[in-house]
Amino acid sequence: MYDTIIIGAGMSGIAAGIRLAYYDQKVCILERHYTIGGLNSFYRLRGRSYDVGLHAVTNFTPKGTKKGPFARLLRQLRFRWEDFALSPQIGSTIAFPGVKLDFGNDLELLLSEIRASFPNQVDGFQAIVDRIVDYDDLSPEDYELSARELLAEHITEPLLIEMLLCPLMWYGNAREDDMDFGQFCIMFRSIFMEGFARPLAGVRLILKNLVRRYRELGGELRLRTGVDQIHVQDGRTTGVILDDGTELEAKRVISSAGWVETMRMCDDIDRVNGRQAGQLSFVESISVLDKKPSELGYDRTILFYNDSEKFHWHRPKDELCDVRTGVICSPNNFLYESDDESQKLPDGIIRITTIADFEGWENLPEEQYRLEKLKWYDRAIASAVRFVPDFRGHVVDTDTFTPATIRRFTWHDNGAVYGAPLKQLDGTTDIENLYVCGTDQGFVGIIGSIISGISIANQYCLRS
Repeated sequence: MYDTIIIGAGMSGIAAGIRLAYYDQKVCILERHYTIGGLNSFYRLRGRSYDVGLHAVTNFTPKGTKKGPFARLLRQLRFRWEDFALSPQIGSTIAFPGVKLDFGNDLELLLSEIRASFPNQVDGFQAIVDRIVDYDDLSPEDYELSARELLAEHITEPLLIEMLLCPLMWYGNAREDDMDFGQFCIMFRSIFMEGFARPLAGVRLILKNLVRRYRELGGELRLRTGVDQIHVQDGRTTGVILDDGTELEAKRVISSAGWVETMRMCDDIDRVNGRQAGQLSFVESISVLDKKPSELGYDRTILFYNDSEKFHWHRPKDELCDVRTGVICSPNNFLYESDDESQKLPDGIIRITTIADFEGWENLPEEQYRLEKLKWYDRAIASAVRFVPDFRGHVVDTDTFTPATIRRFTWHDNGAVYGAPLKQLDGTTDIENLYVCGTDQGFVGIIGSIISGISIANQYCLRS
């Protein structure tokens, strides 16, 4: 009998496990995949290491900061700031036709850019900032209000609204075309008021430290161990039934599989209740270069682009991908402290993300799937080089992953990177001792996911 079974070895699940293990709970994390991390995982191909999902860690704050999600994470999981070895971004950009807004890990740069490009919108922007500062992340009261409508109450320039929404939707919005105001506030703070950083070794360092701590505390981790059913009796779960038929008993279960996916596993009745899984998934095209991007004239950490004044944010209907908008990221363009060349990234890397149609990719025959990956890699690069120096003559290796890959790593319906549009902010279900954490609690990104796992562990598993 376990105190807590956790479904999924992503960031939120491992964080919940660590928190519980500190209090001597008998905890078991079950992961269907052969590796940990979920969307924020990693793999090796042709002798090179690649991150899945990680462009940057959001919510970055400098060493010694006492407030904010990152500081809370360190306290709750008892890590040192150095354990995450985060290097801040050089600087990022939002690029729309005829207008660019630079921003960094300080809101003042974005404010100065708005003052220069949209001088009559500064007061409205400041009013939005004031409202965001006062917003309570866990309050359901205003969470589902339209971000577009609330922005329009203060900002009269439609282009600025689209430009502000672009990076926030790209990095944390499951709803097509609009964004819940609560999610807008969370993402605004994490990106514009705190900012981007990255460990030199990528996501592997974070995962390695989390799993090491979890195991040191006596936590059990089972890979290649999928959950087929969550057993429910008299309104409570008594444990889970694995894919191989093994039954495991537990006092409670935490699932990071997603709300819809978790409810579908419950073996008593259909509990999905009409809720829809998310529709937004991506193709990521990775280019390995023979030069660092800065040597080619590109020094941006992340560039969010859109090729018209209206931001496109919905699943493609007639094509496998929509390359009108995208994200260009270079893990080389962070302020790594070491002057030792052996401690720097060995290759130049450019990563380009585009919106994609899961169903279209999932249903391709194998041979056509491989051909479409090549075709859409070329299209994504052709779209991106309208906004960055043309690096195509310096590519020495490539890889592409699709919504089918994301589905394989996360098991989310539709390969939905940010889960379902409707979030369960308090993490509860109608089953007394079954809880959800992670993306469908409304927390996204590495720091957000870890905080989600901590909050569910604290709120529901430690109070007793």
